[in-house]
Amino acid sequence: MLSNETISLIHLNLIQGVGLKTVQVLHDVFGGTERALQATPDELRKIDRLSPTVCDLLIQKPVLYPIERELELIHKYGCQVVTLYDAAYPPRLKEIDTPPFVLYVKGKLTPEDALSISLVGSRNAKDYGRKVSYRLSYQLAQRGVTVISGLARGIDTSAHRGALEAGGRTIAVMGNGLSVVYPATNSNLAEKIEASGALVSEFPMAAKPKPRNFPRRNRIISGLTLGTVVVEASNRSGALITARLAAEQNREVFAVPGEIFSELSAGTHRLINDGAKLINTVDDLLDELPPHVLDHIQSQASPSPMPDVEAVPTQASPVEKNDTKPVLPQPTSEARQPVSTPSPPDLTPDEKTIFDAIEVPSSHIDTIIRTTQLPIGQVSSVLLMLELKGVIQQLPGKQFTKVS
Repeated sequence: MLSNETISLIHLNLIQGVGLKTVQVLHDVFGGTERALQATPDELRKIDRLSPTVCDLLIQKPVLYPIERELELIHKYGCQVVTLYDAAYPPRLKEIDTPPFVLYVKGKLTPEDALSISLVGSRNAKDYGRKVSYRLSYQLAQRGVTVISGLARGIDTSAHRGALEAGGRTIAVMGNGLSVVYPATNSNLAEKIEASGALVSEFPMAAKPKPRNFPRRNRIISGLTLGTVVVEASNRSGALITARLAAEQNREVFAVPGEIFSELSAGTHRLINDGAKLINTVDDLLDELPPHVLDHIQSQASPSPMPDVEAVPTQASPVEKNDTKPVLPQPTSEARQPVSTPSPPDLTPDEKTIFDAIEVPSSHIDTIIRTTQLPIGQVSSVLLMLELKGVIQQLPGKQFTKVS
């Protein structure tokens, strides 16, 4: 049950043009926003700290989304509402210059989420970036660190998946209301995040994902965390906005080096040139955190081995422990005989089908498609997920081999 004070803050959040400074003034003058919404025009106009324009907004209360409908949607979608004045409000977010005074939450925020790192990057990420994002988030989640991102395609999606598959917590900060999942292709992922973390937004429940929303969303991503990692980003990427906001919020900024000829490395390399900390391993990242934070992280969890990930370099991934070039298996006449390898546990049906279709020593993607009779797009997507899980490795020439 929402309190009257919370409902009043939700109502103010629906009025376009009313921001944090106005809410703070009303809270100071009236001792709470419930009383402020009941104030007469004369009472409001006597407040010197309110401009005439803001006074008119508070008197007329123009909204795109009626408060009654907003409360219905909050109930329908099982959301919590946390306000700036609640004890449950994330303490790190409260420290930034313009914290949202209302947060809609599906799932659950916990005190442990104060130990969090955000991973962001391109929506059009390459295999390299997606693998790095997945592995870093997996390893962070193993250590009890909450992984925060924005549910977008590419780097964000891989970050959330890595944390979930490590059995950790992850939070998705949305650029739209929580009655909408954007992109729609991440609906299943959003359900898993809600079950093992939270979906969070400052936007009204029915708000659509408009471009202007995402820079506002990005300040929450960085504001919730100890630091932000940019994995892959062009010079025009929104991830650079998140990195800039993190720096302005006195949070750590990290960047993963990429391929020098890739446009998606231009932004991350620029960040490194500008002073962002270069990340080669998850330990590089953790070592930059304050000692008392690092001690607490290390006491939270003893990381279990990620299945074969550290032992299987892929495209010289920067989260590997060394720069040793992998020695690929050399096929022999005996090795080319089909050999049955048991499927690893926890594979989806599609993943098991495609894993079983890969022969020893390797199979070309065309052979896998012919064997499984699955569409090429589906096969490519599942092969990538199997790589991320560390159970197969891509060889030159679109060949794939199982990892023993």
